[in-house]
Amino acid sequence: MDAERVGEGGGTEFDRVAGVLRARIADETYPLNGTLPPQRALADEFGVSRDTVQRAIRELTSEGWIESKRGSGSRVIKTQRIESSTPRGVKPGDPVTVGSFIEQAFNLPEVDLDVYTLTSESLNMHLKMLYDKWVRDRRVESHPTPPRVKLRLLLPAEDLELPYPKARNAKDDSAVAERHLGIAQEHTSSLRRVLGNLQAAKLVESFDLQVRHVRLPPAFKVYLFNETEALFGPYVVDERPIVLDSGKEIEALDVIGLGATLTHHIRDHDPNSPGSTFVDSMQLWFASLWDLLAV
Repeated sequence: MDAERVGEGGGTEFDRVAGVLRARIADETYPLNGTLPPQRALADEFGVSRDTVQRAIRELTSEGWIESKRGSGSRVIKTQRIESSTPRGVKPGDPVTVGSFIEQAFNLPEVDLDVYTLTSESLNMHLKMLYDKWVRDRRVESHPTPPRVKLRLLLPAEDLELPYPKARNAKDDSAVAERHLGIAQEHTSSLRRVLGNLQAAKLVESFDLQVRHVRLPPAFKVYLFNETEALFGPYVVDERPIVLDSGKEIEALDVIGLGATLTHHIRDHDPNSPGSTFVDSMQLWFASLWDLLAV
């Protein structure tokens, strides 16, 4: 099978496999110090060649998620962390992940989710995993009243020159920029399909996805849930090889969104508490960009 074949969701099979593996690591399906399944098993699961799986493994290794050694497989050496003083809905000792917060939000009758991010890759992958989980668990039979979902997604303008990802060699800049734009467009389109699948399966009653762009390079990502909770994380710039669809590796400055450490903040009964102040200020900030700067 051709490792560069275009998948159903757009992009290459390599991108699809790497994206799902990242999301599984971030949600601790593959926990810290645990190992990924054998490459042959992953190839069978995704219906791709072992070459495609090996490229995805190399990508995750370059991003610092895993460490691969011949004969011992691929071990997870980094996961996404969320620091929270009051992780609502999470039992003590349970892993706190973006996926758990999204699932918690989607358990409410009304879901208002505002997201500011470099791309929608993380959000798309978590929603895909939520859809798969709910279909597998036959959620519609146990939850007859699905939620109504409103999602506002704020991304950098597509023609904005970003400080990352940025090739170390200027002659490779256009290739890196085109790759980034393709990823952003692919996952934003996929988000609409995933929400449509949730609605078709009667897992959500209705959805309203709005996407706007702003001429600001994101220095952080933020998720705002129902004006009561916020997940916030700065992007940390790193130097790493970026793999193009052609297979060429380019040294570049980049950020790993799924690997960003996030902090969790809750708006409580005290309007002057640190949590309430943070959520209210970020909600006001998002609204100002959405209403006055975004197109």
